[in-house]
Amino acid sequence: MTHAWWQEGVVYQIYPRSFQDSDDDGVGDLNGILSRLDYLRWLGIKAVWISPIFPSPMADFGYDVAHYTDIAPVFGTLAEFDRLVGELHRHDLKLVLDFVPNHTSNQHPWFRSSRASRSNEQRDWYVWRDPAPDGGPPTNWLSEFGGPAWTLDSQTGQYYYHAYLPEQPDLNWREPEVRSAMYNVLRFWLKRGVDGFRVDAIHMLVEDESLIDNPPNPAWDARQSPARRLLRTYTADLPETHVCVAGMRCVLDEYPDRVLIGEAYLPIHRLMLYYGESLSGFHLPFNYHLISTPWNPRAIASIVSDYERALPVGGWPNWVLGNHDKSRLVTRLGGIPQAKLAALLLLSLRGTPTIYNGEEIGMCDGIIPPELVQDPWEKKVPGLGLGRDPCRTPMLWTDQVNSGFTRGLPWLPMVSDFAKCNVSAQIADPNSLLMLYHRLLHLRRAEPALAVGDYRYIDVTDHTLVFERTAGERRLLIALNFSGEPRPVHLADDVRLMLSTDVNRGHIPTADFVDLEPFEGIIAAAGP
Repeated sequence: MTHAWWQEGVVYQIYPRSFQDSDDDGVGDLNGILSRLDYLRWLGIKAVWISPIFPSPMADFGYDVAHYTDIAPVFGTLAEFDRLVGELHRHDLKLVLDFVPNHTSNQHPWFRSSRASRSNEQRDWYVWRDPAPDGGPPTNWLSEFGGPAWTLDSQTGQYYYHAYLPEQPDLNWREPEVRSAMYNVLRFWLKRGVDGFRVDAIHMLVEDESLIDNPPNPAWDARQSPARRLLRTYTADLPETHVCVAGMRCVLDEYPDRVLIGEAYLPIHRLMLYYGESLSGFHLPFNYHLISTPWNPRAIASIVSDYERALPVGGWPNWVLGNHDKSRLVTRLGGIPQAKLAALLLLSLRGTPTIYNGEEIGMCDGIIPPELVQDPWEKKVPGLGLGRDPCRTPMLWTDQVNSGFTRGLPWLPMVSDFAKCNVSAQIADPNSLLMLYHRLLHLRRAEPALAVGDYRYIDVTDHTLVFERTAGERRLLIALNFSGEPRPVHLADDVRLMLSTDVNRGHIPTADFVDLEPFEGIIAAAGP
């Protein structure tokens, strides 16, 4: 069976503000990404996913789009974008863009027109409602970033809905002209050679028309986001969303060999619906469950099995361990040895993996002084640890000033350990996390069993997990030790070591049991 590039390859997320600055303004840009193509090729990934690069007031750092078919000057120009696409393709790499359909900036011409008057022809492009009888918001719905999800427009006397910031008014996807305009945005970029889209916050796309209050969340406590005080019964994951996703997929299907990826933090049984009826939805509804699953082998074996069983016939799996919204992997797991084990797990499970830039060198969360906080979420609800700045600090390339990211003032402070945690130092160290990623990614490319083979669970204990990947007669065994102590695992007698997280392991002794070192993971070939 042949497989698409997005099934065989690995996606690498670039947060463009923090990847590489080419003009010394302290913010990464398109030419910065272009200057690092040799690194991306060497690493072994297949596709680059770039977070939003469109014109924006940057109230939410690009997720408040003011123009869907242009490039923000801070990142570059359309001509520079076209050059980047061409060079990526010349190097056999794909480009996936972020698509933000739920809301625009309040500076977008559509919203300026919509708020001009109640009779404006674009009024229904956004969600407007009269005040409640007491003059307050129409419902109790809450913004994801804190506070009410409704803002009163004094000029027209109505409230507009915003699932996020007041500067991010929600589009009304029940309006056919909105759907048509947004589908044409997709076509604009597809015609420029984009290979696919990662669709932002898709489960928030449609809200209930009848303005029913959301019920209280009995499990909420004060340590959580204030937005979780209510269950999102009438504001998230509504059935009408799937009609809109199917429309996006129809647009993608007009162009050969493209991919549609969706962001939705949902339980597995609800996530599966985003593949669409007869696989008419997302090719890859992002699976974030490894991020939230307890880091122990029994929990991980269980979530992998649950996910595999739930997949619709023909649905392709995918796995994510980090992104621009979540604490860095090394910070979450506690160290580089654990991060090495996580890398081997991510890149040996069945399905498409996504790597967030900087995870391959073990970047940790940055420390952001209060006066340098950029994230609007942290500013609105400080002190709860919800701020995303710590995982968005600039990429670490060298041990020089600002780690080679910029010669200007970085938009976020650099993490303090860049003298050791950087690309240049780790390329020179065979036992580094980066070199492990490099070996794993190239092994995946060489081994169909890893890239597209079947998955079968074999054994799990309180400390270890063993599973296999197979393609035809080829059988690979993956064994992982989640413990800080040596642990034995049972493997077939005739196995040959392919790769270990410990570069010093030379072979696997012929025996019923193999002792794995603390936090060691191995890939071994069974048979000759």
